[in-house]
Amino acid sequence: MNQPDTPRTPSLRRSVATAFTAALALGAFAAGPAAAQDKPVLTVYTYDGFPSKYGPGGTIKERFEGTCDCTLEWVTADDGGTLLARLKLEGDATQADVVLGLDTNLMGEAEASGMFAPHGITPTGLTIPVEWTSETFLPFDWGWFAFVYNDKKLKNPPKSLAELVDGEGGPTLLIQDPRTSTPGLGLLLWLQEVYGDKSGEAWAKLKPKIVTVTKGWSEAYGMFIEGEADMVLSYQSSPAYHVIAENQEGFHAAIFPEGHYVQIEVAGITKASDEPELARKFMEFMISEGFQSAIPTGNWMYPAALPESELPPAFAALPKPAKSFLLDPKVVQENRRAWIDAWLAAYGG
Repeated sequence: MNQPDTPRTPSLRRSVATAFTAALALGAFAAGPAAAQDKPVLTVYTYDGFPSKYGPGGTIKERFEGTCDCTLEWVTADDGGTLLARLKLEGDATQADVVLGLDTNLMGEAEASGMFAPHGITPTGLTIPVEWTSETFLPFDWGWFAFVYNDKKLKNPPKSLAELVDGEGGPTLLIQDPRTSTPGLGLLLWLQEVYGDKSGEAWAKLKPKIVTVTKGWSEAYGMFIEGEADMVLSYQSSPAYHVIAENQEGFHAAIFPEGHYVQIEVAGITKASDEPELARKFMEFMISEGFQSAIPTGNWMYPAALPESELPPAFAALPKPAKSFLLDPKVVQENRRAWIDAWLAAYGG
């Protein structure tokens, strides 16, 4: 989980609809330590939870550097949408060799930017729930968006999305902004898939229950842990963190019969990369066991290329949705602005 001082429970993680100034965008990032000058440096842009103390980045850096005689340098932002915004601002002057932390909902916009190169890799052994055909991006993890609750606080969670939307008087919710957060955008698309042209009505009904809309996942989950709402928009796999890392079994994801929206997180090589071959080697490593085995208990999501039999038992015990939603990236690209505008009108943001 990407809450303060804890791992990210997927993912996760984001689309930006508003313009950013160059100064603000550049100020939002923190680069890793300077690399030794006698080794090639691979610069990977990612979200801040990935290389954090509790994220998988440290393990992945150590393992990759052991294969490449190079230095892997993380450069971080708070979310996937901010990553894409910075990349577009920097243009050909970007220092990024690889961008890791976009998702399928941002792929269309990212590819349309013209800033990514074909990866040239034929992936094998993928364990994501869809056939992968992109020649520009490769997946590294995936999961379902879900509302998470603590059964010590919420004794009777909603049994369906309809009950969450229509139920009078509760529970209170924390969600993320679809303009800046991939989970926030995921919820927008989730309601769009279930309610269609009546999604605005659903948002209007949800509004009184929403305590706040945060910029990113980390802030919302941190507020949830502090008891500021009954449920938080997160991931179906989030409770595994509490079981494995904290030995707490009171956290659950509410599984709804209407279905849940899927997030698949991806990485791509920039055309501006000074180290294209090293970047390609990293992409190959990304779908290997050395990278993938760090995902379940580092990023707290399902790895994109690791058999289910190799997951921790706590993952196998998680209840799974019977139905999944995942829109084509081009459909999201073509409609995202209009859907966000409709959300703003309905929510009154």
